[in-house]
Amino acid sequence: MESITTSTKETQQVAADLVKRLGGYKHRGALALGLQGELGSGKTTFIQGLGRALKLKDKILSPTFVIQKRFTLKGQRWANLYHIDAYRLSGAKDLKTLGWLEILKDKKNLVVVEWAERVKAALPKDTLWLKFDHLGEDKRKIKIKL
Repeated sequence: MESITTSTKETQQVAADLVKRLGGYKHRGALALGLQGELGSGKTTFIQGLGRALKLKDKILSPTFVIQKRFTLKGQRWANLYHIDAYRLSGAKDLKTLGWLEILKDKKNLVVVEWAERVKAALPKDTLWLKFDHLGEDKRKIKIKL
């Protein structure tokens, strides 16, 4: 699945549409989304759209310096949304200190990792991969491998 967006609102709508489709996506433990793309390609904007679609009231910002944020979801398929920014991590081993293995075991967790290619070895085999490309100005390409 591939989408071209020309605004923040459109990028967030792609995320909302994906939330609707994730109900049938088969996964063993937590559902992991691996986001790849250069700085400014729309990854955080997309996660903000996910949060909005999941009726999250909290403001979602990139957790670049805190690495991980956990949001409690109410009345949703998932109980928690974990937002991880792997940009400052040196590799998959750095995730262990975040309680990574426990997070991944729980099917009620939705885990979204920005800069996921940096920690690919730690992601589950059934990770749903999303590739973001900055096409200039407000134009973005989002490629989702379902």
